[in-house]
Amino acid sequence: MRKRHSEAHRSNRTGWLRAAVLGANDGIVSVAGLMVGVAAGGASTQTLIATGVAGLVAGAMSMAAGEYVSVSSQADTEHADLTLEKRELAEDPHSELIELAHIYEQRGLQPALARQVAEQLTAHDALEAHARDELGITETLRARPVQAALASAAAFSIGALLPLLSAVAFKAQASVAVIGATLLALVASGALAARAGGAPVLRGAARVVFWGALAMAAAHGVGLLFHVSV
Repeated sequence: MRKRHSEAHRSNRTGWLRAAVLGANDGIVSVAGLMVGVAAGGASTQTLIATGVAGLVAGAMSMAAGEYVSVSSQADTEHADLTLEKRELAEDPHSELIELAHIYEQRGLQPALARQVAEQLTAHDALEAHARDELGITETLRARPVQAALASAAAFSIGALLPLLSAVAFKAQASVAVIGATLLALVASGALAARAGGAPVLRGAARVVFWGALAMAAAHGVGLLFHVSV
């Protein structure tokens, strides 16, 4: 018997992976930036830790709300497009069939074969065929607001915990600990995200570390500029 061919694709991870990567990196960088900036301004270790906790809670809620609203807008657009397509299929199925056949012709099929494919897919599920081939909406890539919100909030919290726990563990050198832990966390985050998405690991880690370090440097500069003891 012929061995069954199987492939491991990563496109089905797009929705939650994007939200999780964004959330984790934002959690690491934004909370670390807050803590480094406050530390540079002359704040005590206690204030530094309180800043980190507040940043974690506010940031996780903000990320969840932002992702939910953003992805909900995408879901609303998809729903509106599908509703319109369903109405057009009911009112003028012949024109919709011709439109679908034309799409397949543009993709390289001969007119007769394109018409045959369009007829068979229309008979099977006309709305699904138009959603996939005309609108680009598939079940794998459909907008899922709740999934995106939860993934983003959870990832943000995990990311934010790293600089926060480093400050708690090394209170005497909290600022240095936060910077070191953040850079290591960014290396790991960038590498894991790249690996999960099938991209080069080193390139993924390098770009995340670069922007994270730049953000902390900017926050540190702001803290030095104001240098207000709290």
